[in-house]
Amino acid sequence: MFDLANRLRPQTLDQVLGQDHLVKKDAPLYKAIKQNLIFSMILWGPPGVGKTTLAQIIAKSTDRTFYNLSAVSAKKDDLKRIIKNHRQPHQLGETYQAPVIFLDEIHRFSKAQQDFLLPYVESGEIILIGATTENPSFEVISALLSRTKIFVLKPLSTSDLSRLIDRALKLLREKLPKLKLTKDAREWLVNFGSGDARRLLNLIDQTASIYQDLKLENLKKTLQISPIRYDKKADEHYDTISAFIKSMRASNVDATLYYLARMIEGGEDPKFIARRMIIFASEDIGLAMPTALVVANEVFEAVERVGLPEAQINLAHGAVYLARCKKSRASYNAYFQALDDVKKFGNLSIPLHLRNAPTKLMKDLGYGKDYEKYPDKNKNLLPEKLKSRKYFSD
Repeated sequence: MFDLANRLRPQTLDQVLGQDHLVKKDAPLYKAIKQNLIFSMILWGPPGVGKTTLAQIIAKSTDRTFYNLSAVSAKKDDLKRIIKNHRQPHQLGETYQAPVIFLDEIHRFSKAQQDFLLPYVESGEIILIGATTENPSFEVISALLSRTKIFVLKPLSTSDLSRLIDRALKLLREKLPKLKLTKDAREWLVNFGSGDARRLLNLIDQTASIYQDLKLENLKKTLQISPIRYDKKADEHYDTISAFIKSMRASNVDATLYYLARMIEGGEDPKFIARRMIIFASEDIGLAMPTALVVANEVFEAVERVGLPEAQINLAHGAVYLARCKKSRASYNAYFQALDDVKKFGNLSIPLHLRNAPTKLMKDLGYGKDYEKYPDKNKNLLPEKLKSRKYFSD
């Protein structure tokens, strides 16, 4: 093996591919690193886009000790040991240089484990760089989110992957000077990569090691198993979840189950599917069957507690139920009509009789005057400018 993934790992910001919005000149991370103003952060993005690499570059560029941990195997004791050992030769004070603790798959840390990090992050005793492929809003506790900056990493574009292939070829030709790559093989490789640099480099590495060339037929032989084409961050991901939602909306149970099975078999996160079902229950079913939201929430709870493979049964149960429910978007449409007026008119004056009056001055100004706890349902409670508005209709 040629160990391409490690040998081609970027060492400086200018070598990083695909994240210009973060690391090119005048981008936020670029400026922070150049000024040595490093802070705790979470790098959110799909696999193989350089989260670990970026964390290493940040530590190296700011001359900080780097600790690489995986939330799958790391425990609180590991963190305690790192913090204690680093603190001993570097007593806290003006000269103390906080280490960078990189925590891969931070979403796999429990709430208690994440809570443990809080005081060290807040005090600046450590610089935490978490990496996740999942939405931090759902997977990271709010207290830790409020103490970190979230940066979103993008899948590598086709041009980025093509440049990466060129780097790999240059390195391989040191040992295989006659190595060639045809146009059709390059195009196939870029499509296979699906924005994931590591996936691409591993296949090139394995094929070159086995066959000493990169013919298209040999690339396919090395792959051997042709998995269901499904990349969780690419078009197939969005197209399939869209088809799943639209099938439930159309009350087509068979199509609903097919697209659900396709996502599960393709490796989709079951919690992502369950969250979309919760949204669907309010957006498309709503008041036509209020218990749909209860069922969708229970499906999510079941998925969390049971996990795959059994959780696919819970998802199928919930998906069939939602598909068969009557549909109503009345509350959804009404809310967004109201939201349009909020955006259009801003903070319109609230009628005096609806305002709270905790002080005598407020009462004297008419706050709360003539308020009725149970007024006629047709009595206007909207700001004067919107008194004729009717957002909701059955």
